[in-house]
Amino acid sequence: MRKSFVHLDFRARDRIEAMWRAGHKQSDIAMVLRVDKSTVSREIQKCGSWSGMYSATVAEHKAGMKRSNSKYQGMKIEKYPELRKRIISELEQGQSPDGIAGRMKEEKLEVRVSGDAIYRWLRSPFGQRYCKYLCTKRCNKKPHTGSPQRCIIPNMTSVHTMPPDPGFVAEGDTFLSPKKASKTAAVLVGWRDSKLLKGDLVQSLRPTHMTRVTRRIVAGHTVHALVLDQGGENREHEQFGIPSYFCDKASPRQKPFIESSIGLLRRWFWPKGTNLRLVSKEEFQTNIEIINNKYRKTLRYRSANEVSKEYGILRSN
Repeated sequence: MRKSFVHLDFRARDRIEAMWRAGHKQSDIAMVLRVDKSTVSREIQKCGSWSGMYSATVAEHKAGMKRSNSKYQGMKIEKYPELRKRIISELEQGQSPDGIAGRMKEEKLEVRVSGDAIYRWLRSPFGQRYCKYLCTKRCNKKPHTGSPQRCIIPNMTSVHTMPPDPGFVAEGDTFLSPKKASKTAAVLVGWRDSKLLKGDLVQSLRPTHMTRVTRRIVAGHTVHALVLDQGGENREHEQFGIPSYFCDKASPRQKPFIESSIGLLRRWFWPKGTNLRLVSKEEFQTNIEIINNKYRKTLRYRSANEVSKEYGILRSN
C-alpha cells in the first residue's frame, strides 16, 4: 500500500537542522518527525546550503522555489504536442478558445483543456505569437483602469446556474454614443438558436428605459432565459418578465452572439463615434431587419427571420 506523502514545513526543517548539527543519526531524526529516513536523507542532500551544512532557512527557500516552478501557464498544452497542434490549427481557422474547448468537450476527448486554460496559454511566452489569430489580437487582458464602480444588482443569478436545457436563450447588451455627444444608447436582444436580433433606441441607460424596452421586446417573442452583463442599467431585471442570468465581471465571451452582433452593426452601419441621437428609430429598425434577413452559414444559409418563424420565436410582427 502506498504511503501518504506530506511536505515538510519550516518547523520540521528547523528540527532537522538542530538535531543534525547535534550529531544525531538520520534514522533518529526520522523517528522524531515520524517520517521515513529516506525523507530526511533527501532533505539534507538536496536542500542543504552551499557551504555543505544544512540550514532550515535555505532549505525552506529552495523548497518554495521548486514548488512554485513545478507548474506554469500552459503546462498541459505544452505537454501534449497533438493537443497543442490542434489548438493552433483551429486558432488559425478563426475559432475562438471557448469554441475550441467546447468542441473538444463535445467530442469527449480524453486530453482536453478549458477555454480559460487556452487563454492562459496564449498569455504565456509559449502562446503569445498565436494571439494574432484572436478577434482582439491582444495577448494581455484589456486594462479597466479608471472604469466606474459597478453597482450591486439585487438578486443576481449567475449564468453558471442556468439549467442544462433552458429553452430559447437570448442575450442582451447595449452600445452607446460618445459620452460628450449624447446619452442616447441602443438596447439589443439576440437569440442564440436563430440568430434573431431585436432592439430599440433609448434616451439614456437609466434602468427605467432599459426595463421598458426589454419588456416590449420580450412580450412579442418566445424567450425562456436572458443573459446579461453586470451593468447598472440591468438593476430592474426582475421586472423584465423573464428569468435573467448574469455573466461574470469582464467576461463578454459568455454572451458571444450579442457581442459579435454589435460588432457587425458597427461595421455595417454605425461605427464607433456615431452619435445615436442623430439616428432615427425607423433607420435603426430598418438596419436591424437587414441583418435579420441576411443568409447565415450557421443557419444553413437561411435568414434569422426564417429560422425564428420555424422555431416559433416570432410570435408577432
